[in-house]
Amino acid sequence: MSCAETHILLHALLDGELDAGHAREVEAHVRDCVRCAGEFRAYRSMREAIASAGLRFDAPLSLRRRIEKALPAAPQRAANRRAVLKGFVMGTALSTAMAASVVIGVIRSDEQERVLGDVVSAHVRSLQGDHLTDVQTTDQHTVKPWFNGKLDLAPPVPDLTAQGFTLIGGRLDYLDGRAVASIVYRRRKHVINLFVAPALDSPSQRTKLLSSQGYTICRWSAHGLEYFAVSDINADELREFVEKFEQSAG
Repeated sequence: MSCAETHILLHALLDGELDAGHAREVEAHVRDCVRCAGEFRAYRSMREAIASAGLRFDAPLSLRRRIEKALPAAPQRAANRRAVLKGFVMGTALSTAMAASVVIGVIRSDEQERVLGDVVSAHVRSLQGDHLTDVQTTDQHTVKPWFNGKLDLAPPVPDLTAQGFTLIGGRLDYLDGRAVASIVYRRRKHVINLFVAPALDSPSQRTKLLSSQGYTICRWSAHGLEYFAVSDINADELREFVEKFEQSAG
């Protein structure tokens, strides 16, 4: 997928309007393209700023009906890339015209599910082939400085071996179009990926125990960083890992 095609579909990806196939293509391009990744982050930040400001406008039903009447009837056929792009070009033009007079903030309830899906996908990818670590070592003093210059954050990397969670290394990964750190631990034969990213909201948030696609996820934020711990171990053990991590990380 080209940058021009990706540019058209970025808003649709943010709004959850793409089918699974097109969403994967856009996400893959964003992971590999610095320019498009930057645009994606900027769009997401703008969307979150609008939502946090409480800017919301419910269009009257009469406006919806006028727009529907103005649109030509679409023939029934299978969607392809050209058709999808054409549709979103038309949608972008219409949205731009409306945005000249009013800002519409749309808060979608599936935002958390999308992020959790990214977390699980990154975890599963790491278990395939040799993708688990970029730096493989049990030495926390080697893993932590390895991220210097690669990310705009310094993730804490405590050694939790004595608590039953063995550090095995770290790597760079991507969540929601952002480059993040992944600190990798092992609990017996089970891998725990701990993703660390700059927190989008400054206040610390208590740990939330979640699940997605059969995996257990703990999500929390502290000291300007957001954390996602994901594994196939049971919820009690993952919660224990988070407690030991927070105690050691300070």
